[in-house]
Amino acid sequence: MSTHDLYLVLLVGTGVLLLAVVSVRFSRWAGLPTLLIYLGFGLVLGEAGFGIEYEDAALTRVLGFVALAIILAEGGFTTRWDAIRPVLGRSLMLATVGVAVSVAVTAGFLHFLLGLDLRTALLFGAVVSSTDAAAVFSVLRRLPIKRRVSSTLEAESGLNDPLAILLVTLLSSDGWDALNPWSTAALVVYELVGGVLIGLAIARLGQEMLRRVALPSSGLYPVATVALAMLAFAAAGAVEASGFAAIYVAALWLGNAQLPHRSTTVGFVEALGWIAQIGLFVLLGLLASPDRLLDALPTALVLGTVLLVIARPASVVLSTFLFRVGVREQAFLSWAGLRGAVPVVLATIPLSQGLPVAQEIFDVVFLLVVVFTLIQAPPLPYLARRLGVVDREHTAEIEVEAAPLEDISADVLQFEVPLESKLQGVTIGELRLPKGAVVSLIARDREPLVPAREMRLRSGDQILIVVPRAVRSQVERRLRAVSRAGRLAGWYGEKGDPDPDVVQTDIEVLRARFRRTRTDPAD
Repeated sequence: MSTHDLYLVLLVGTGVLLLAVVSVRFSRWAGLPTLLIYLGFGLVLGEAGFGIEYEDAALTRVLGFVALAIILAEGGFTTRWDAIRPVLGRSLMLATVGVAVSVAVTAGFLHFLLGLDLRTALLFGAVVSSTDAAAVFSVLRRLPIKRRVSSTLEAESGLNDPLAILLVTLLSSDGWDALNPWSTAALVVYELVGGVLIGLAIARLGQEMLRRVALPSSGLYPVATVALAMLAFAAAGAVEASGFAAIYVAALWLGNAQLPHRSTTVGFVEALGWIAQIGLFVLLGLLASPDRLLDALPTALVLGTVLLVIARPASVVLSTFLFRVGVREQAFLSWAGLRGAVPVVLATIPLSQGLPVAQEIFDVVFLLVVVFTLIQAPPLPYLARRLGVVDREHTAEIEVEAAPLEDISADVLQFEVPLESKLQGVTIGELRLPKGAVVSLIARDREPLVPAREMRLRSGDQILIVVPRAVRSQVERRLRAVSRAGRLAGWYGEKGDPDPDVVQTDIEVLRARFRRTRTDPAD
């Protein structure tokens, strides 16, 4: 490649990147995952548009796996453990039993009713079996959905990729005829359990390292954190365990650990996630051929309808009935199981293996993702309201940033009062922080203010608190509690747990009792 060619590549690449960034605004307005726009960029740049010819399925699979790892890392790092802990059981069931049910139902329909051979039917079912983390995160995190519902979908989408990838890899391999159910089940257990254990081990060691080593620059903390997550991914893959399970678990652990400069790290990880999404979807769009897509449309419509109407609801019902999930929540979980980059990347596995039906599978799955994302994503806000899974008292969570003060064994916590937070109007004294915690500075309208006990907080205030490390978790819990329930958070029963749905019912009862007490002294 000459220097001139390099400039042309950078010109096109940066232009596409800037257009992709700007298009996020339109995606938010339309309520659609950005993947549709990025896939469109790839199609426009490809052979039917600007004429860029790209047909390397093997390279796409490798780059796609790396991009998916980064996307899962971003999802894990920005997911609160206490939010998914109450729903971890049903999320794991959806990620394992749900995937198996979806594969079986889809494959059975295609094999017995459409006459596809068993291997092809199973490949179709395995490729489209898992929900997509990028699509779920990009849509649901903009909606005020009840925490237990959104957390279930987020955890499922982060945990179901390893099983789907393993199934597609096995079905695409030369040893398909020699597959044994028992050895396959043992391999699945080894990959998933091994990946989780390796991810936890590396994350735990990395946490201790980052807490004990005071790095000279805040910008080194996000680099080290991402490197630890990718180390988990690579280490698990090196011993034939699931790298995707490892990186998600490692990122989830590190994201919930009390690490310095967390907000800086979140911003860095989110930026990497966006770059990975943009690059991945544009690459997949380049690999697709519009001339073939029209022929694949009927099969894509049939497969998508079976998946949406039969397979996904069956997998949700069978995976959640032990957890007493209501019919309305089951209906929303069924409809919100969005497909995105993961099925298209999985479709490159048989394509890179040269299977006879691989090109048809890729084209069908590519169209299915585009068409059914357009069908499923826009009605989600309406369905959430109709099915009663909207959080009526949604409040914005505060993001607390921490920086170490090594000489006095303390941390500096920084947070901004969100617009929807009940911290507004609360005085410094009413925060009632643990002993030793000191509110040291308030920045309001770009002006630094010396805090006094009588000063009331406002939306947009930037708060700095010096906190001894021994009481840091207590301070964060107290701040979350007041942010959700106001100055009487303790009286309402709000303890600052990151999952407000757990105590929401009790809070509503106590509020009603408090209102009756004020109006009728006899109560």
